[in-house]
Amino acid sequence: MIIIKSISETEYDSWCLLWQDYLLFYKASLTDDITKNNWKRFHDPDEGIIALGAYSDGTLVGFVHYIFHKTNWALTDTCYLQDLYIDSTIRGNGVGRSLIEAVFNDAIKKGSPAVYWLTQEHNESARKLYDKISGLSGFVHYNKPLK
Repeated sequence: MIIIKSISETEYDSWCLLWQDYLLFYKASLTDDITKNNWKRFHDPDEGIIALGAYSDGTLVGFVHYIFHKTNWALTDTCYLQDLYIDSTIRGNGVGRSLIEAVFNDAIKKGSPAVYWLTQEHNESARKLYDKISGLSGFVHYNKPLK
């Protein structure tokens, strides 16, 4: 059985192991300062970034990070699901869907008009799930690094 709940401030090491695996999956690297800053922001009530964990037998096996932000297209904040990661040993067992549905439920409670997210084209396993949940938006994503 999977339990979805907020990740406790005492779980940095468990979360960080999954975070590093997530970055490795995307062939990305971030400084320790960024990682520690993310952790701090997850637990600051004045920040709009939320971190939920998926737990199996009390062990953190996945996470989702999401952000509510203003939009010119609605009166209420929209929700950006920024990061989703499940331990590779348990993928395909509904954990990702459970985390996404937890974000949907929070967005509904907060009156958000939508939840949106991105993934890389080659992430076929995630895209199979995403296609079942929603489908492509029809938009093309552009990104210009400034540093």
